[in-house]
Amino acid sequence: MKKHTLLLHTLFTILFLAGNIKQAQSQFLDKLIKKATTSSTSSSEKPSDQEISGGIKEALQQGIIKSSDQLSAVNGFFNNAAVKILFPPQAQKAEATLRKLGLNKLCDNVILSLNRAAEDAAKQAKPVFISALKQMSVKDATSILLGPSDAATQYFKRTTTDSLAAKFRPVVHQSLDKVGATQYYSQAATAYNKVPFTSGKVDPDIENYVTQKAINGLFVEIAQQELQIRQNLSSRPTALLQKVFGYAAQAKK
Repeated sequence: MKKHTLLLHTLFTILFLAGNIKQAQSQFLDKLIKKATTSSTSSSEKPSDQEISGGIKEALQQGIIKSSDQLSAVNGFFNNAAVKILFPPQAQKAEATLRKLGLNKLCDNVILSLNRAAEDAAKQAKPVFISALKQMSVKDATSILLGPSDAATQYFKRTTTDSLAAKFRPVVHQSLDKVGATQYYSQAATAYNKVPFTSGKVDPDIENYVTQKAINGLFVEIAQQELQIRQNLSSRPTALLQKVFGYAAQAKK
């Protein structure tokens, strides 16, 4: 009889403990769900105007630094198919003719040197973009946040293109000379212009073309960085970026 009583007591104890464990697990899960829900709700709350402005500027500065660093590195332009600089459109026929004549090395030198000049110029981009950020109003920041996926890139195009051209042109001029692009391209243009029966002479001046292509390349890279921040949580390393862009994602749904 005592054995049966002890067995029943033990069984009830086990069931009681199991019930407590289950209840504790349930409470723990409830807390996790509540925390997740609260977190999700707070991320979709509208940030203040100052938070929006600060978040946009932080995101753009992050994109500017990364874009400039990537493109100004060796092969930053040359190994990037999206921004690689080739012969100008009006000179591509000349390039084809020169390659048929066995002047592949000269053409390759032209392309490599044009990209080296752009990589050199890209180092000058940061101050121009940072200056544009300082001039950005709260209204601009809000328009960018809730605008299309390339709204920030378009803002930079409007506000920095002229400044970038003025900043880049002397750098490109020096870079073209430094890497031999002026010499190579002039040689290629001269060689083509001497070929009998060719139509349309090639202008040996390449400076303006490389300046514009270098600027375009920066905007391509910044657009990619902007898209990453808008679409990928991993590209928002701070609480401010998570709040601001989390709100933007909810607002666009």
